[in-house]
Amino acid sequence: MVKNPLKPHIPDSVFQFLIEHNLLREKGVRDFKIRNRFRELKRTYSTQEALEILQEEYPYLQYETIRKIIYQKSEPRSPEYFYLF
Repeated sequence: MVKNPLKPHIPDSVFQFLIEHNLLREKGVRDFKIRNRFRELKRTYSTQEALEILQEEYPYLQYETIRKIIYQKSEPRSPEYFYLF
């Protein structure tokens, strides 16, 4: 069973259901965790230091990629986006 990084937002059973039915993007969860970790680090470190720490924690990501993840604007999607028919 995969650990639920979204526990404050959704219960474990819902998270597990989404994983089992391939309804949750792994990249989206990773980006969510990176943004939250950045906010946490910013309480103690400068922006530059926080980015460097994240780069150490995610060595497979380029510095610019981490920066884009942190600063990307997410637009709310309309309900029509989710209709399949």
